[in-house]
Amino acid sequence: MTDAVILSAAPARSLWIDAWQRLKSNKAAYFSAIYVVLVTLLCIVGPSFTPHGFSTIYQDYTRVPPSVSHYPKSGTVDNEIRNAARNAGSELIGWKEEDNKIVINLQSNGRIDDDISRHFEQSLVLAYAKILKKSPDGKAAVLEATIEVGSLENSVRNAVVRTRLALVGWEEKDGKVLFRLKSAKTIDERLIVYIDRSSTFENSVIAEKAADQLSMTVSSDIERKYFYFGTDTIGRDLLTRTLVAGRVSLAIGLLAGLVAVVIGVLYGAISGFAGGKTDEVMMRVVDILYSLPFIFFVIMLVVFFGRNFILMFIAVGAVLWLDMARIVRGQTLSIKRMEYVQAAEAMGVSRWGILIRHVVPNLLGPVVIYMTLLVPQVIILESFLSYLGLGVQEPMASWGVLISQGSKNIPGANWLLFFPSFFLTTTLFALNFIGDGLRDALDPKDR
Repeated sequence: MTDAVILSAAPARSLWIDAWQRLKSNKAAYFSAIYVVLVTLLCIVGPSFTPHGFSTIYQDYTRVPPSVSHYPKSGTVDNEIRNAARNAGSELIGWKEEDNKIVINLQSNGRIDDDISRHFEQSLVLAYAKILKKSPDGKAAVLEATIEVGSLENSVRNAVVRTRLALVGWEEKDGKVLFRLKSAKTIDERLIVYIDRSSTFENSVIAEKAADQLSMTVSSDIERKYFYFGTDTIGRDLLTRTLVAGRVSLAIGLLAGLVAVVIGVLYGAISGFAGGKTDEVMMRVVDILYSLPFIFFVIMLVVFFGRNFILMFIAVGAVLWLDMARIVRGQTLSIKRMEYVQAAEAMGVSRWGILIRHVVPNLLGPVVIYMTLLVPQVIILESFLSYLGLGVQEPMASWGVLISQGSKNIPGANWLLFFPSFFLTTTLFALNFIGDGLRDALDPKDR
């Protein structure tokens, strides 16, 4: 008698379990999904942990570059000029301030290099340094520079201007700044409130006042601030604005994409399943809508309804469902000839019940794939419209709005373009990788 060999059947796996296993094996799609989830969470909860508000304006920090160190940058003009001259190997003859510019006179035993201005631009106080003129032998030069925005020197000068008093001098000591002020007439002590209104100083008190009431010393605490992505042209934190703008772009991409999918699936499924003249009429409506230029359609909506956030969902979702309707119609025409659909009809199931229970669920594969490819398309369209001024407007912001603003400041503040562009580009790449991965994972021929 021979031993019977019993073969155990392999456990059956559904299409979705099998698709999930194949998606995880696709490293590009898997890590892209993780990246999109992390960016979404960062945009949602990140602004709650940044130290700056979305619309808070810091007048002392307009267009300051990204930095991991705090602002304001310490250092006085005189010390920084002397240090820069020493680093350049030149002797400082003197400097003076003319029309908000710093004019510096230098001399050297040898020829002064044409790139000597870089030593002054590397200081904490000076910016945009350039050579005005050089002596014929090249051993003397006159430089011009401006005071760096974001430096303590600049903040002190701006704060004193508001008081309309003369600044005799200042010094930094133990986290405080001592202002030495004077006036031609009796000083009103209430003027120190203008120092506290600056973006840099707080808790200002009069440390000393002359008997003739014409001069005094004011002590103020320094508010240290961090701008990891820098600030924009009016002094708003770019990190907070980029994260909040990400909320808007991702919300428009996901919600407008969802609107397009819902309309397209229902419209296409009804058209394909009904067939006959109903199908013919519904598809002709799609052809008519296809003939309308997208920009014209959006401009028409803007003229009639104005610019608002909800309008973006309507404008984008109302146009992009046309492709989905055609895809779903084609799939429905093939599904309704399947045996299980014919069996349901023979059992007396209503046409609406067949559509909801059998046709639409079997369309989820192509729909999910198209949805992942539609979201980056919607984000690009929103960015394009915002760039043209037809999309999201102030005080709201999206990545497209920030890119539009950054493109106007490329020469002097390229970080305004880099950070929103980086987030937009990497998110679009990740979403496209996810779409490609889902397309491969949900293809029944690959099972």
